Amino acid sequence: MDELVDALRAARSVFVLTGSGISAESGLPTFRGVGGLWRTHRVEELASPEGFARDPVLVWTWYNERKAAHARAEPNAGHDALVRLENEVPDFTLATQNVDSLHLRAGSRNVLELHGNLREARCNRCGARRPFEATGIPLDAIDHACGGRFRPEIVWFGESLPPVAWREAERAAARADVIIVVGTSAVVYPAAALATHYNRRAFVAEINPEATSLSDRVDCVLRATAADALPRVLAALEAHE
Repeated sequence: MDELVDALRAARSVFVLTGSGISAESGLPTFRGVGGLWRTHRVEELASPEGFARDPVLVWTWYNERKAAHARAEPNAGHDALVRLENEVPDFTLATQNVDSLHLRAGSRNVLELHGNLREARCNRCGARRPFEATGIPLDAIDHACGGRFRPEIVWFGESLPPVAWREAERAAARADVIIVVGTSAVVYPAAALATHYNRRAFVAEINPEATSLSDRVDCVLRATAADALPRVLAALEAHE
């Protein structure tokens, strides 16, 4: 941890990539973890354009359940520590693979949502948008007047990441002095590439209680949860101001 704190103290630019692990301590199951929501159905049924075309009610039933779970969850100490880190660094970018909005609710400002969010739905034909209600979208309101269907504003399997957010994430990763990868298995590409493929000079740290495919390619590994490690990192950083 001392090495990471020293690197942060000297950094002008910091890039953070987060995955579902940071939200696990807020009560949200990791997408691929044991007990993850996807294990009750094949992922193609729930998170692909083909699955949506085949059974939109099933897809929306699942996403409405996820939306309700997000509404019950609260940002944890890991989210809060990243808000504090943003206040410490002149140039800070947080890219997340999560769709739960917990970073925004915690108060993070420069957030790039690489896989979308569950705050809006959009028509797959005309592009019209409607906000989510607290419990999601009524199942009798999936069809739109134009003949299309409302779908979650989520990047599904087989779809491209939002181009503006992706370009900003690439630039932020390339200019960073420190890259911190938090709570992600580092197997979902292209997002996982942000950790090591765009910058060979940055100090790269991984915070994850389990080993990942990234672990042997970084400068520092903290085998702890985000809610445990990040507050300790920030406390050490702030103590040296």
